[in-house]
Amino acid sequence: MSVPHDLSYTAQHEWVKFSGNVARIGITHYAQDALGDVVFVGVPTVGTKVTAEQAFTEVESTKSVSDIYAPVSGTVTAVNSALADQPELLNKDPYGDGWICDISVDGSLPTLMDAAAYTALLAG
Repeated sequence: MSVPHDLSYTAQHEWVKFSGNVARIGITHYAQDALGDVVFVGVPTVGTKVTAEQAFTEVESTKSVSDIYAPVSGTVTAVNSALADQPELLNKDPYGDGWICDISVDGSLPTLMDAAAYTALLAG
């Protein structure tokens, strides 16, 4: 299972890639695998304020509907509009073309896991 070392992770299986004060958000390989075939992604609206550790959108698969939690607090500044027509990008490329949104971080950063800690969580 792929756990890139250049990302940060949450216990709810979201990944984060920081570029300055902007955090790109997606779900991990583990999450997409557990969901099965993704059929819908609720892409948030640009300008939406999100709060760390609170659900801000959802993903629907053939198995279930799952909340996606914001790993940081801030404002959504960009969304992956391709997911509206191609939700399966979350399955095909969760760390690349399957990103969900960018969030401009407000305030301090929460404590996130590095790849080693996330791998240990998965090994559980």
